[in-house]
Amino acid sequence: MAQLYFEYGAMGSGKSIEILKVAHNYESQGKHVLLLTPLINDRDGEGMIASRIGLKRPAHVIEPDTNLFDMIKNEVDHHDLAAVLVDEAQFLTKEQVDQLAYVVDELNKPVMTFGLRQDAFNNLFEGSKRLFEMADKLVEMKTICSFCGRKATTQLRFADGKPQYKGSQIQIGGDEAYKPTCRYHWFHPDLTMMDNEKE
Repeated sequence: MAQLYFEYGAMGSGKSIEILKVAHNYESQGKHVLLLTPLINDRDGEGMIASRIGLKRPAHVIEPDTNLFDMIKNEVDHHDLAAVLVDEAQFLTKEQVDQLAYVVDELNKPVMTFGLRQDAFNNLFEGSKRLFEMADKLVEMKTICSFCGRKATTQLRFADGKPQYKGSQIQIGGDEAYKPTCRYHWFHPDLTMMDNEKE
């Protein structure tokens, strides 16, 4: 029985590495997968899934008005599709998450989504919120806090070395803009440690 999965974690927890690994595992067995990523995720180029360790590969682009059920149904009609893999799923709309649920229930195809739980201000993204409501299986991917080594539960945005606690929910960036943190260090980042890293 197919299921809708949501694997979530703070930035740097290996989500993109995991989706690339899952795709490789399917394809090494001769199975076809559909890789998807939202248009807004353009840090490494439009339609590219890229990990921080340098692995990357192209994916089909999801635009804000893309009907994912129709897109995937078209793929099913032309290929023996084994699974759908979605990177940066936090950027999906509520409707698109529901469309992925329809893919699981009506087309009997597993859908694995990967993304952040919440933004840099600890508010749920629309896509993540709906995935928490709709997914059959939730898997937390873990990484450690940049300041203390405890489990990171979120990420803190920085600009010019200063923590940012307000601004646009979506700001695409990597290690230069975000650090994974535990809750304590989200409220109390160790800026002296960051200064020492620059030296």
